[in-house]
This record gives sequence, structure tokens and C-alpha cells, in this order.
Amino acid sequence: MSGGVDSSVTAHLLKQQGYEVIGVTMKVWPQDCISRAEDKCCGPSAIADARGVAHRLGVPHYVVDEADQFEKLVIDYFASEYRAGRTPNPCVMCNEKLKFGNLWEKARALGADYIATGHYAIIEHHANEVVLRKGHDGRKDQSYFLFSLSQQQLRHALTPLGGMTKPEIREIARELGLRVADKEDSQEICFVPGNDYKAFLRSHLGEKEFHRGGIYDVDGKFLGDHEGIEMFTIGQRKGLPGGSPKPIYVVDIDPETSRVIVGGEEDLVREEFEVNRVTWHVDPATLTGELSVKIRYAHPGAPARVEPLTSDTARVVLTTPQRAITPGQASVFYDGDRVVGGGWIVRKPSLVPA
Repeated sequence: MSGGVDSSVTAHLLKQQGYEVIGVTMKVWPQDCISRAEDKCCGPSAIADARGVAHRLGVPHYVVDEADQFEKLVIDYFASEYRAGRTPNPCVMCNEKLKFGNLWEKARALGADYIATGHYAIIEHHANEVVLRKGHDGRKDQSYFLFSLSQQQLRHALTPLGGMTKPEIREIARELGLRVADKEDSQEICFVPGNDYKAFLRSHLGEKEFHRGGIYDVDGKFLGDHEGIEMFTIGQRKGLPGGSPKPIYVVDIDPETSRVIVGGEEDLVREEFEVNRVTWHVDPATLTGELSVKIRYAHPGAPARVEPLTSDTARVVLTTPQRAITPGQASVFYDGDRVVGGGWIVRKPSLVPA
């Protein structure tokens, strides 16, 4: 229970369905970070909201201290990805490693059979497999963030909101008299104040840890210096040298040479890319024809062929070329509304020789 309306209504629905429900909130902030986390998911006020909802619903409530693991598994991952010239997705990692990883182990110790969350996704439990599908509310679907869960993790997962819409959830909360009924959804990374990841990296890493280098165009021309590759992501326009007759964008980041490569919008377009650390939810040999592939959470999906290369790598060949395919982001594969797999986008060789 994060203290938001979604997990609060999830607890109510499961209790209504006859489950014995225990409310668990992860404390992910060390004491010296409490002020920063005050208004964030799993911060002090969120824990108080979750406790209040649990009391009103008549379910026990526990707070589990995951601050050390959150630092190690999510925050350090977040910083190290930027240092490697990639753009991380901490929500996917938090789900895989913490909510359905460490937290599941602790929940099991309390006698739980499942971890239930307020994700807008559908998890179907069948005799021989568990199927992950998109939530019915297309604007809120969060199946993307669950793609890396294993079949074993999905077997012990429940997402009762998958067939519902946000207005329906809020209406149930109002009927129950929950004060979180109209609580705003967080649109930010929970540990990044003001959604300013650059300021967060400066405070977390320190300026001396940044990989400074040069900015080059796609023809190899030096355009200027930069303060660190950590400050850039593919598709970015801000913070680049001026003087170009047309808009320029970051099209590549080379961590080995600390180069940031810029080019025109046409240089952002790719026809194919590769992914590693693939999680398959079906036998890839059974996949025929085109799938719909998302290259980031807000992406609508594009038709593509997915060609397995090894057991955990694949090539994605796009029917329609896509813009700003970003190393470090998750790419998730759908057959209709079913998640059949997904992996992490890897960087191609540099556009500009060192």
C-alpha cells in the first residue's frame, strides 16, 4: 500500500472477494532523506495515508524498511545507467527487485500467498502458465512496467484493477469514505525531487564523478565541451551548442570516449535495434508475424518482427522506423493485448569514430 487511491481500493476489492488482506508499505527512505520524500510515494505522509486506509478497511498494516535495498537496487542502478550513457527505467527495476522480489519474501514470511498491487494490468492465472495483459484503461495501462517479472513472480501476483478505469477507482474510494479518493497521482520518479534528475545525480554522485568530454556532430566535427554524459539522453535538445540552421538533438552517447553525438531529427530515426536480458512469457519459437513493440512507456507501440538471437537477446525489426530509440529503456513486445516478452535496448556502435 503506497498511500494512494489505487492500492487502497485494491485492498478493499480483495477483501470484498474473500481474501485475508494485510496492508504492507515499503519505507524506502533513510532517515536523513525524510524531508525530501515527504510528498512522495512511500514517504512519511504516504505511510500515514496507507495506515489510515488500512485502519478504515479493518486490515492489519505493516511498514517494511527497504531503504538499504532501495538504495542498492534502484538508486545506484539509476545513477550507474546514466554514467554508462544509458537512460534508466527505475520503476521496472523496483517492481522486479523490490515489490515482487524482496517484499514478496517478507510477505511470505507473514503467511501471504500473493503480492497484490494497484497496477493497471491484467494477470490471468492458468493451470500451466500466467498471462500478463494490458489493463482495460488504455490511458493508464501499466503492463509495460511488469514485463520483466518471471512466471514464478507472476504466479504470486494479483492486480485487481486491470479491468477498471481510474474514474471507477476514485468513485469506489469516495463511496468508502477514503480521504485518498481524490489524491493526485504522482507523475515523477519517486526519489527525484522536482523531477530534476540532473540535480539528483549531482547530489548523489558529486560533480567529480561526471564523465566530461566533447560534443560532436555526426560528421565528427567538434562543437564544444560538455559537463558530463550523465546530463544527456537520446532525443534531447536542451543544453546543446547553438548556431545550427536547424534543430539538433542528441543522437548517440559514447561512454567509452565520453562523446555526445548530435544531429538532425532524421539522425534519430532507426529501422531496427537489439535488446538484451530478454524475459519471455511465451516460447519465442511460437511467435509468427508482427508484434506491437513499445520502446518506452508512453510510446503507442509500433509493428515489428522480433527475432531471437540467443536465449536472452533479440533483434527488433520495425515495419515503420521509429524516433529516439534509447539505450537503457525497456522495449516490451505485445501480441494483441498480451505481453509476450521484453528486454533492454542496447547501444549500437558509435556513429562517429573516436
